[in-house]
Amino acid sequence: MSLNPMVLLEQLPGAISQGLIWGIMAIGVYITYKILDLADLTVDGSFCTGAAVCVVLIMKGYNVWIALVGAFCAGVLTGLVTGLLHTFFGISAILAGILTQLGLWSVNLAIMGKPNQSVSVNNYNLLVALRYLDDVKKGVRPFYNSPIFVVGIIVAVIIALLYWFFGTELGSAIRATGANPNMARAQGINTNVNKILGLMLSNGMVAFAGSLMAQYQNFADINMGRGAIVIGLAAVIIGEVLFSKIFRNFALKLLSVVFGSIIYFIVMQTVLWLNIDANYLKLFSAIVVAIALGAPYLRSKYFSSILQRKRGKSNA
Repeated sequence: MSLNPMVLLEQLPGAISQGLIWGIMAIGVYITYKILDLADLTVDGSFCTGAAVCVVLIMKGYNVWIALVGAFCAGVLTGLVTGLLHTFFGISAILAGILTQLGLWSVNLAIMGKPNQSVSVNNYNLLVALRYLDDVKKGVRPFYNSPIFVVGIIVAVIIALLYWFFGTELGSAIRATGANPNMARAQGINTNVNKILGLMLSNGMVAFAGSLMAQYQNFADINMGRGAIVIGLAAVIIGEVLFSKIFRNFALKLLSVVFGSIIYFIVMQTVLWLNIDANYLKLFSAIVVAIALGAPYLRSKYFSSILQRKRGKSNA
């Protein structure tokens, strides 16, 4: 790839489109990681489950919206399994997610019938597709067919619905369960049920994102969810580090997660534009996540003390 800046600019719409789709997945991670305070590794499997269900339903002739709903419901079921393993069987959240993720490998293969299935945009009417970006640029399709516009609208609707839901009594109970489970139980809240509901909602969002990604890239693959938790955490932490000072409303916090996802994919696209070996992308992903995770700690431990010393000298 040429180091011409124009080449990078031409690639940015694709990075933004992927960032928006993965931003939906990151919202699912935010629900478990930030709201429920659980480390859920189910997402690496449920992302692929959503993609597999969506592709198979589209291939069988179902409407794309039905396929999206089916993918969401499949993700909800994966979250239910993890939730039951964690609450009913007393398995830690991390191990419960790993067990579900392990089982989903076989389930996803059974759904697709083979390691990958394709849904060509030439043969099926898809909601989003990479080719639509070029078609809109060339004027072949109207602007509202652009994946950026379509997924942007979907993200706005999802954030609005989640903002409403977590303001209800049930949503507040889920938030209370994550904030202080002992106090929540003292108030008569069934924390186990709320953990299950949170995991179901989270993995439903992840599977929904997987269904959009399968359409965008025109295929579902058994490995497409591998490393999803890293991308989700990166988006959550990047969004929190960069926008926590200005985005204090709950809806804006969800939006910051999506912005974090977009920034992550722009960074990854820039790395590819610099002609760095694609084999090192996972390493760069780990570095980005490590920096994002460590930034708040480093800022509070070192930079805050430096600022306090400077203020002390100025006041002296």
